[in-house]
Amino acid sequence: MQTIPPDQSLIEYPSDFPIKVMGPTHEAFAVTIVDVVLEHDPTFHAGRMEVRPSAKGNYTGLTVTVRATSRTQLDDLYRALSGHPMVKIVM
Repeated sequence: MQTIPPDQSLIEYPSDFPIKVMGPTHEAFAVTIVDVVLEHDPTFHAGRMEVRPSAKGNYTGLTVTVRATSRTQLDDLYRALSGHPMVKIVM
């Protein structure tokens, strides 16, 4: 897999960027993810998040739309979300 240098990003900044996050259904899942996102995008608010339960209700899918200002910001956010114990998948 080829790595794209940071100065050759395929995303134009700043821009709105959706990130999908999935984890086991838990009453604090959405609030916890909002807290993680806010550390990397202080302008984020819960109104920019879609919540969808899985068919059996065992998992919850979130789409958070952040205001991406740099590749570094997105990389750091992806790492924070991927490393969180409540998160199974980040896309």
